Formats: sequence, C-alpha cells, structure tokens
Amino acid sequence: MAKEAEKRQLGETLMHAGNSERYVHTFRDLSNFSGTINVTYRYLAGIPLPRKKYLTIGLSSVKRKKGNYLLETIKSIFDQSSYEELKEIVVVVHLADFDLAWCENLVQEITRKFAHHIIAGRLLVIQAPEEYYPSLDGLKRNYNDPEDRVRFRSKQNVDYAFLLNFCTNLSHFYMMLEDDVRCSRNFLTGLKKVITSREGSYWVMLEFSKLGYIGKLYHSRDLPRLAHFLLMFYQEMPCDWLLIHFRGLLAQKDVIRFKPSLFQHMGYYSSYKGAENKLKDDDFEEDSIDIPDNPPASLYTNINVFENYDATKAYSTVDEYFWGKPPCTGDFFVIVFNKSTKISKIKIVTGSDDRQNDILHHGALEVGEKLVGTKKGKQCSSYITLGEFKNGNIEVQDVDHKIAFDIECVRIVVTASQKEWLIIRSISLWTTQPPSQ
Repeated sequence: MAKEAEKRQLGETLMHAGNSERYVHTFRDLSNFSGTINVTYRYLAGIPLPRKKYLTIGLSSVKRKKGNYLLETIKSIFDQSSYEELKEIVVVVHLADFDLAWCENLVQEITRKFAHHIIAGRLLVIQAPEEYYPSLDGLKRNYNDPEDRVRFRSKQNVDYAFLLNFCTNLSHFYMMLEDDVRCSRNFLTGLKKVITSREGSYWVMLEFSKLGYIGKLYHSRDLPRLAHFLLMFYQEMPCDWLLIHFRGLLAQKDVIRFKPSLFQHMGYYSSYKGAENKLKDDDFEEDSIDIPDNPPASLYTNINVFENYDATKAYSTVDEYFWGKPPCTGDFFVIVFNKSTKISKIKIVTGSDDRQNDILHHGALEVGEKLVGTKKGKQCSSYITLGEFKNGNIEVQDVDHKIAFDIECVRIVVTASQKEWLIIRSISLWTTQPPSQ
C-alpha cells in the first residue's frame, strides 16, 4: 500500500510541476524503477551484439495514412556518419503497429536496403507483442482531446516505454529520434564533444533539437526509470510533456539545448491521422560539425557578475552568456583547463543582438602555462598575447603553430576601462586532434 500511496502522490505532483523538487527523492527511491520491464520482444531483423556501444538511437514507427519516412530516416543516420562513427552506434527500430502484414513488408524492405548494417549489428528491428500493452480503451479524456487522439498519444507513450526498456543495456548513451528525421553530418562527433565538455556536471536530458521527441539524449542508466515512468502515466498526457516532468523530477530544472540543432523534422504528414505537420527547426544546420571542443575547465573572473549570468555561461555550448558590470583596465576572465591541452583555434564573441554596445571595447586574448594556486583559485604565472579584440570579437587560427607549450589557461584581459556593461556571448575552443593510430 505504501508504494501505491507514493505513486498516487507522484501523480498529483505532475499536475503541479513547480513543486516537483520536493518529490525528487520519492521518485528516485521507488525501488522497482531500477529493473527492466518483463517483455518478450520479437526480433524482426538483427540481434544485439555483446559489446556495449557508445550510443543507441531509438525510433518507434507506426503505419501512417500518408507518407512513410522511416527508410529515409535510417538512411540519413547511416549516410551522415563516418566509418569510425558507425562503429559506435546501434539503431533500434520499434515497429509498433499491430498490423503484422504491414510490419512484415516493411521489415523486408529494411532488410533489403540495409542488410550490411544489420549483419554488422548496427541495426535492429523489434516489436513488443500486443498482449503486453495495457488497455487502450476507455482512457481518461484529459485536456478534452477526442477519444482517438487520447488513444493515439497513450499508445505512443507505451511504444516508447517498450523501446527504452529494450535499449537499456546496449550502450552508454541513448538518443531519442522520431521516424521522420534528417541528421546533420557527423552528428555523433558533435554529440561526443558536448558530452565531453559537460563531464562532471549533472544532467538528465540534453536536447539537440527543439522539436518533439527529436534529438533528446539520456544516460542509458536512466532508461529503466523513464520506461516505468511513461508506462505509469501513459494515459495522462503526451510523451513530450512527460519527458519534461521526468527531467524536473530528477532535479534538472532547466532545458539544456544546443545550437546548432543536429536533427531536423522532415515529415510533412503526422503519424496521427496523416494530419499536416510542417514543423521545422530553424536552428538546424546540415554541416554543423564545427562544434567547439571546449575541454573541461574552471572559470574565474574579477568582473562584477550581474545576477546569475555567471562565467560558466560564456563557455557553454548552450545558448546562454556571461553578463558583467562595466569592467576596468586590468580586469580579467580566465579559463583554467583541468589538464593542459593543445589548442588549434580560439573564437570569442561579445555583445548580443539586442545589446550590441555591451561588447569588450578594448581587450587582449592571452594563453598561459605554469599553473599556480592563489587565494582566488588557480591561475597561470606566464602568459603570451595572441591578439587584440576588434569590434568586440577575436578569432585566432593555428594557435598550436604559434605557441610551443601545451596551454593551461586562456585569458581575456580588459586593456581600457569602459562605461558599458560586458556580455561575453561565446568562448569557442577547438583542440588539436591527435593523429589516428
């Protein structure tokens, strides 16, 4: 009974997302959330390999009244990945339609087009049999949705729950896509850079598209809880709303979304009744491989920070920035790497579209070595100037050819006081790739 009470309490909480933090522990401690759901899947194509991959990409697909984009989506995933990247991914397609003849025909087509990926263990097609589904009749009519809409979105929650459940042990990370998506070139390399740059920071869900369930990244260890969660509340609300509540209940309050988006919605027709769906992500870039590496680092500044626009926000690949009160001559903003590194390119942008005068009017960019501890944190004792800011920006190429030492600090120094405030919109660093073995 105690468990039932906890679940009821959690259900009530979902209606008041603002209070979610108080219930984080209740949700985290539900002991039966850590195990997988007992479902016997049908393997329609391929079998999982014993070695864990880096990333699983999960898609769920049903028969559409108009236009099926699944084959194009699978093709885009594979075509936009290099041979090296392909070794680190596995794509799992859950054919979640109860029309077995449709499934069979589609599997034949997938097998014909992607045979080598199936043989290599990179592509699996599965199905959760209909008998495992909860009732999809007489569901709650929240939000005054018509009955067939409620049925569609409730079944979709269960489809995703069974997909997540299957993918639990296949890889270290899990990416949720829809079945009508186009990928940017080398998206896996972009993802890895972002994950590496956030090492040591807490996150539940990273977003690489602003649309629906496209491009949502999780740690695979969270999949069992997310699967249970979707099942528990399958008839309450659409999946994308539940994902937001899940994130909040696990104490990630804010959206962490990256630009440029790595995935684009290409479907013109929705899988619900074939309705038109022209949604497009205007932050998508087909060739967005030039994402900075921004190696793990600590950030320090003696510029007076405004509210919560702190130093780390300038270094993040998320769309946020540092904002400080007017800086004086000699003020600094320094990045201290966790370990010394070779840098190939540095690009720093100050000011913003709506505050174009909040730029660094007079400043220099320096790189340093010989780390020492001071009362105010770590700092380098020796610096070399790379260049001056022009119109608030600076970009320096071939840093590794100009600097002989491995860099431990990157520092922005204010060379003349200004009366304007200072926005550092982005600090982007690219590291030198070691030659392939």
